[in-house]
Amino acid sequence: MRNPAGGPGGANMAFPGQAQQTDRQRQAGDRPMNAAELFVRCLENEGVTEIFGIPGEENLAVMDALLSSDIRFITTRHEQGAAFMADVYGRLTGKAGVCLGTLGPGATNLVTGFADANMDRAPIVGIAGQGSSKRLHKESHQIVDLVRMFEPISKYSAQIKSSETINEIVRKSFKDAQAEKPGGSFIEFPEDIADEEVSNASPLTVQHPKSPHAPGEKVEQVVKLIDEARYPIVMAGNGVIRAGASDALERFSRQLKIPVATTFMAKGAMPFSHQYCLGSVGLQAHDYVACGFDRADLVICVGYDMVEYPPKLWNPERAQRIVHIDRTPAEVDAHYILEAGVIGDIATSLDAIAGAAAPQEEFRAGSLRESIVAEFAAHKDDAGVPMKPQRIIWDLRKALEPDDIVISDVGAHKMWMARMYQAERPNTCIISNGFASMGIGVPGAIAAKIAYPERTALTVTGDAGFLMNGQEIETALRIGTPIIILVWNDSEYGLIKWHQMRRYGRESHIKFKNPDLVKHAESYGAKGYRVEVADELLPILRQAISDDTVVVIDCPVDYSENMKLTEKLGKLVCPI
Repeated sequence: MRNPAGGPGGANMAFPGQAQQTDRQRQAGDRPMNAAELFVRCLENEGVTEIFGIPGEENLAVMDALLSSDIRFITTRHEQGAAFMADVYGRLTGKAGVCLGTLGPGATNLVTGFADANMDRAPIVGIAGQGSSKRLHKESHQIVDLVRMFEPISKYSAQIKSSETINEIVRKSFKDAQAEKPGGSFIEFPEDIADEEVSNASPLTVQHPKSPHAPGEKVEQVVKLIDEARYPIVMAGNGVIRAGASDALERFSRQLKIPVATTFMAKGAMPFSHQYCLGSVGLQAHDYVACGFDRADLVICVGYDMVEYPPKLWNPERAQRIVHIDRTPAEVDAHYILEAGVIGDIATSLDAIAGAAAPQEEFRAGSLRESIVAEFAAHKDDAGVPMKPQRIIWDLRKALEPDDIVISDVGAHKMWMARMYQAERPNTCIISNGFASMGIGVPGAIAAKIAYPERTALTVTGDAGFLMNGQEIETALRIGTPIIILVWNDSEYGLIKWHQMRRYGRESHIKFKNPDLVKHAESYGAKGYRVEVADELLPILRQAISDDTVVVIDCPVDYSENMKLTEKLGKLVCPI
């Protein structure tokens, strides 16, 4: 079974058959290798199998070199779609997704998806062509300083100034992108450098360091804190999934009888069906999961990134005792002052702590979990149309297998999916929550299906987010990648309306008109369905899975539930 986090191998481990097999012998009489061909060989050496992007004048040499490579180039309809595909591919596999554009507007179009990956800790390598290095020093057609533009949204950003540096720049780009914590690397490749003749150059050996074990004294410190606590709670972040530590988290919770809440980006790190799972935390309102943090006398943060759920929201009074368990030290924040930090391999740390700490006398969050489960099932039989978000999610969960992958776009539906979709496996519900960019849904589903072709890949998207990158339907059809697009249709920016009504009691400029989404799908050659009656959704979802093509489902949604939820949470009484 594939490691859902794409975890690294042992120290100084080279990927099998990469560095050694890339020195191809050229037939007698072949022209010398140019820099673009060396560049592609370096990408092959890194294990790249797909590149998402659009050809342009300034990346002609790279496009030509790809014709002699086993790397699959997937031509997209917009560079933003390419970047989002690389983003989600990186999240799911742990290997850097790669996207390519040309200079100027091609590169700027990569920015949103690239920034999304970088902030959400997904490994990505962005590549852009550039004009000749001989005209970069002056005002010139389509020239933008791309290295400086990408620096604030990347871990590493560099220009290839000489063919002699290609192997080092590519190796560093992938090393930085895939290191904990993952993120973005950007490479600018001027067109004249790409055509340079090269000799005696080859890719560098790919190596991955192994995470060290945490010091014993730090483990003992955490054990003492757990033994002293009466109401400990775990907040599991996306780092648990990246480290492949989900099984260890489940063992830790079961052995010590400590409840676990996951961030939106860590959904599935603890199966929702587990008796000690409290679902997801991160809604900026006081829900049932927040009740668990109110009562907690020790918060154990495992693989937690502050970008997922700022400490100020769950520790406003700075009164919580906090433990930090991760592969990297904690970020500095006035609301995140530690009692203890355990830095090292997450799974090993959890097992060591669980083996030494005394279990809680009883599981004290049972009534809280019962309330959460009851809330999720409260509208499972609601027959109203437009459909309630709760009913849509209930039917979606019934239609999909535990390993199927859902990509949530950004909008009001994201808040419902993040709270109520019951993920059972790591990386089966992907939610953009750091950069939180609309438009990730359709390209993200394509990437998910490419990474895991044996699973169903579905995006839950709003009508606004869908039409931001819906043109990638053509890409999916062209490359034979079946995906399902479940559109929550309300003809307005529902999440913004929700915030407007909460803050000002009135809406402002949020309405628009959609095309006929069924006909829109059919115009591409995809299938389209429209939900007219609530009981139709589940059969339509099952039919869409069996259709084995690109399917768009137009589902009207009743977002009056948004304000009802706000009112309910405002009156919520904690059941503990």
